This record gives sequence, structure tokens and C-alpha cells, in this order.
Amino acid sequence: MIEAELKAWVRAPEEVLNRLEERAPGRVEVYQDTYYDRPDGSLDGQDQELRVRTVHGADGIRTVLTFKGAAVDEASGSKPEYETRVEDADAVHAMLRGLGYVPLIAFEKRCRNYDIEAHGRDVLATLVRVPEIDGTFLEVETLAAEDDVVAALADVRAVLADLGIGEEDLTRDTYTSAVRASRAR
Repeated sequence: MIEAELKAWVRAPEEVLNRLEERAPGRVEVYQDTYYDRPDGSLDGQDQELRVRTVHGADGIRTVLTFKGAAVDEASGSKPEYETRVEDADAVHAMLRGLGYVPLIAFEKRCRNYDIEAHGRDVLATLVRVPEIDGTFLEVETLAAEDDVVAALADVRAVLADLGIGEEDLTRDTYTSAVRASRAR
């Protein structure tokens, strides 16, 4: 499946938060993300991602291993995504290092997630703050088959518009790049 996703800068976080709260209960979670690459940087060079995410939330702690392939939609950066829950985060980190992968970057995301139904789709809307980056972001995503990505992205855009987010607010900037830039200063 393709993660049809758009990310935007949020100019009025309280307003967007209120609109989301009207649609669904929010779920506060903190993500601890570690991105891995091969020593030659070939995953990053091929627009691929390998991530271990540990999620701390009200329901406890869970860890997922995610691989994202190269973007299938250049404008949005939507990518095929393969994800599985893992039992032991330390073991997965050790396995990846043992296979020759190296940690590329690790950082924290503070999220408020909303599971909503819109335009006949299950949609995840996430308000995001990354302590090392100024601003608040909104990610809106849904899973789609490869032949449905264009329609799925249109539905994601409609959700963003309903939340007061315009095309001018969209960004393809990645958290990994922004955190690297922040740390380089």
C-alpha cells in the first residue's frame, strides 16, 4: 500500500486543534524515531527510509519497524510503506547494526493523533511538534492502492482544506533534514 500523505505548516495551531477535536478524540503520543542507512548512504540516496519508532502513549509503549520505498508521487512525496510491530526494540536496533546498517539520525516527535473518516476513507491526522524545529506541523494520510493515489491525495487535500490548511502551507521538507540543519547550527 501507498501512504498517501501531505504535510503542512500550521499557522493557527489552536484553531486546527479545535477543528480536529470536533471530529474525533485526540491521542497524545511521543515518538522516538531512529532512522538507519547503509554506510554508503544508499537508502537516503534512493529516497528510501528504514526506521525504528518507539511510541509512548496512554496505552503503553509499542515499537514498529518501518521501510518506506521511493516516492511514487513527486508532488506529495507519497511512498509505499511496509510496517510491522516488533516485540523488542533493543533487539531490532542490534539486528540492524549487525546487518551493517548505521543510525543516520534519531529524534523525538510529540504528536496528537486523530483517527477520522473522511470521503469514505480512514484518515490519520497528526499535529506534530519536534522540539528541535520551530513550528507546528499537520500530517494527513490515508493508505491507498497504487492506482488510487491521485484520488486519495485529493481526499487528503479536502481534509486539509476543512481544517483551514491551504496549498500554500504544504511542505515536502523532512523532519530528518530539519533536525540535521538545527543540529548543525
